[in-house]
This record gives sequence, structure tokens and C-alpha cells, in this order.
Amino acid sequence: MGLTPSHSTIAVLHGITDNLLQRLQSVQNAAARLVTRTGWCEHITPVLRELRWLPVRRRVEFKIATVVFKALNNLAPPYLVDDCNLVSDDTRRLRSAASVTCTVPRTWTQLGDRSFAVAGPRVWNSLPAALLAVEDYEQFKAQLKTHLFDWLKLRRLVTSAFRRRVCWP
Repeated sequence: MGLTPSHSTIAVLHGITDNLLQRLQSVQNAAARLVTRTGWCEHITPVLRELRWLPVRRRVEFKIATVVFKALNNLAPPYLVDDCNLVSDDTRRLRSAASVTCTVPRTWTQLGDRSFAVAGPRVWNSLPAALLAVEDYEQFKAQLKTHLFDWLKLRRLVTSAFRRRVCWP
């Protein structure tokens, strides 16, 4: 199971500016409207959900998490496997050593924070423990996508409740 070029280049999108991310999201929204023949005045979120397309930022997280999964299970090339080290593989013994979290190397620049060696473990460590315990790749992908969609739904509910309460009394 090798990695396609999209796997290796998707990490480049991690940490890009909000302006560039919004431009990419606009392209995805236009493609979704074209595919489904949805009008411009209709909300795009239900359309993306119907197509099972994650928004761009979540898609980047999805791709990074799947590459980390492959690296931790030795399904990725050695140069990626070397970038993902479990806390229990570390020489220090911590209380978290029994967990499935990765060590995040320290960086001093924003460019360093965007590298796969840093972004991969950060995305991985942000996932719920139940998802990290999954051992089958296809099952992991399905549960990860469900998790990211559920996260979006929760975020939308909180945001709409906040707007109703604060902005429009």
C-alpha cells in the first residue's frame, strides 16, 4: 500500500493562511454546486454532507490522520514511519506511555510546525482515544470521517446557539 502524490502533498495545506483556505473552500463549494446542480442561494453545508465531502480544513486533517495511521502500522514508506513515534517508544516512561499518542517534536518556526513530523502527531493526538484504538485501516477511515462530520455538526450547533444568544437578542 503505497502513498499517492495527493497523500504526500496534502500536508502542505496544513497551516496555510485562512485566506488561502477560504479560496480553496470556495472552489470546493462551486464544484459541489455544479455536481448537484444546487442554486447559489442555497446553503452549501447540507450539499457537502450529502456528497460526504469534508470541508477543506477537515479533509486535510483526515488525510494527515490516515497517513499517520499507515505510518504507525508500517503501511507507509520508511521516511514517514520515522516521523511518527509513539510516546511508549520514547526513552522516557510517562503515565501516558500506555496510550497511543505520538511524540510531537519541538519547533521554533511556523514552517517547522507545518512539517509532517509535527503536524501528523498533533492531528493524531487530537483524535479521541476510541478512534486511536481501531486497528483496521478501512474501519479507521470510516470512523474518522464520521468523527469529523460529527465535530462539524456540533460546532455548527454551538455557533448558531451563540449567535442567537449574543448577536440577536
